[in-house]
Amino acid sequence: MEQPRPEKVAIVEELKDRFGESAAVLVTEYRGLKVAELEELRRELRSKGAEIKVFKNTLVRIAASQSGNSVVDPLLDGPTALTFVKDDPAAIAKSLRDFAKAKPALVLKGGLMGGKRLGVEETLALADLPSRDVLLAQFAGALAAPMQKFAGLLKALPQNFAYALQALIDKNEQS
Repeated sequence: MEQPRPEKVAIVEELKDRFGESAAVLVTEYRGLKVAELEELRRELRSKGAEIKVFKNTLVRIAASQSGNSVVDPLLDGPTALTFVKDDPAAIAKSLRDFAKAKPALVLKGGLMGGKRLGVEETLALADLPSRDVLLAQFAGALAAPMQKFAGLLKALPQNFAYALQALIDKNEQS
């Protein structure tokens, strides 16, 4: 068996690092996309904290196997682009879905998140989720609601006492 070329070894190492650093890796097929369209997608994803890149499937399989992510292997068929997501997988999945609607040549194949393979349906469900910021705001609102009710109750007790006291004073003045 011959030694792999240093360039290929470097690519495998880069891929292993990217698998380790990413919150999710989304897999798409880009057959039929024009270079300008792929560049437009790259710019959009980069602005949202993700990077889409094309690698040889063989090198991706080797890196995935060495990093314990071989569940992605069935998705590596045909011309494949990997989108490495750092922060918000839902927002990136939504961007890919919307781009695929506009340019049907881009096909969502699935992905990898939390060491588990996502199918097309799960990736689309991920795209339907609100963004991370919206989810955090909803969570904060859910935590704040009981505290706001409690604060309102605490405010109402002395306020109602003051109204009752004023009514009693008014009644005694009339008599």
